[in-house]
Amino acid sequence: MAVRDELDKLFEDYLIAYRQADADGCAAMYSVEAQLFSPFGSATGRKAIAELHRDWFTEGTENKSLTVLDSGQSGNLAWCLASFSEGEAAENGVSLNVLERQANGTWLIQMSSLNES
Repeated sequence: MAVRDELDKLFEDYLIAYRQADADGCAAMYSVEAQLFSPFGSATGRKAIAELHRDWFTEGTENKSLTVLDSGQSGNLAWCLASFSEGEAAENGVSLNVLERQANGTWLIQMSSLNES
């Protein structure tokens, strides 16, 4: 399977968890020591990322969209540029993500930077 297909699947799973307000499910897409940087709040570590998502969910989850725009891979590292939207009245932007392939073959986000557009 091509890396783009694998990352599309990862972000599709993230979006499903987000729309269900499943903070632990969203955080499971990140490594234990991952870093997330955002104008909406930053966090280091999977547990803190789950807590940050719980805060975000208070504003609603049903209108979230996420689209992988571009990606690439070098060995066990990959990057992904994705656009996000939370509806007409909410924030829109892009995220740049660095991912690492795990021993079981799956990808986890190591670092994510969300930026408003």
